[in-house]
Amino acid sequence: MSTEGILLVDKPENMSSFAVVAQARRRLGVKKIGHGGTLDPFATGLLVLLVGRNFTKRADEFLQGDKEYQACLKLGVATDSYDSEGQETFHSDKVPTLEEIEAVLKQFQGTIDQIPPMFSAKKINGKRLYELARKGEVVERKAVRVTVEITFIRYSYPELELHVRASKGTYIRSLADDIGKALGCYAHLISLRRLRSGRFSIEKSIDLVTLKNPEIPLTLHS
Repeated sequence: MSTEGILLVDKPENMSSFAVVAQARRRLGVKKIGHGGTLDPFATGLLVLLVGRNFTKRADEFLQGDKEYQACLKLGVATDSYDSEGQETFHSDKVPTLEEIEAVLKQFQGTIDQIPPMFSAKKINGKRLYELARKGEVVERKAVRVTVEITFIRYSYPELELHVRASKGTYIRSLADDIGKALGCYAHLISLRRLRSGRFSIEKSIDLVTLKNPEIPLTLHS
């Protein structure tokens, strides 16, 4: 088997993208492995691993594509990280109607301006935002123009499930927080699953058990 190419892995919950990369290095015996877009530890789904120097040097190419997610929001509670790993910051007893949700979702279609979350790896003045956030610091962030397409899946208060197609650089956690504010009830992200990244889909991925098992052959894509 060639030791260069693209390996698609279905990342499990509570595991960092770096840990998946480390597992792939051990399995393949290749040190030069990167990825085409990280996933937060609590998120699951498609992680595109770039195996070998010829592919890691093309990382920007794989980062450019749009992505698709299945996201579940919990309404009524906001957190400082905009997801379930953060501390609660606001609470509301308001229960939005389905009609209110449908109306708000229309505001988040197409090109929108989004402010990156403090709990993110984005750098400002050479420092990653999450490093500042952990110290309790909040700094001004410039809005970034992104493109999103949201499809309603299910609503049973307090959970709202959505399918999101998003351009490069979109933070689904920020989208959850913004939707909650627009509804007037707050919200945060409680689950996130990446279904597609660029031309690659979750259906072609392998799970962690397969990645760890040396007796199961792996397929690298080009």
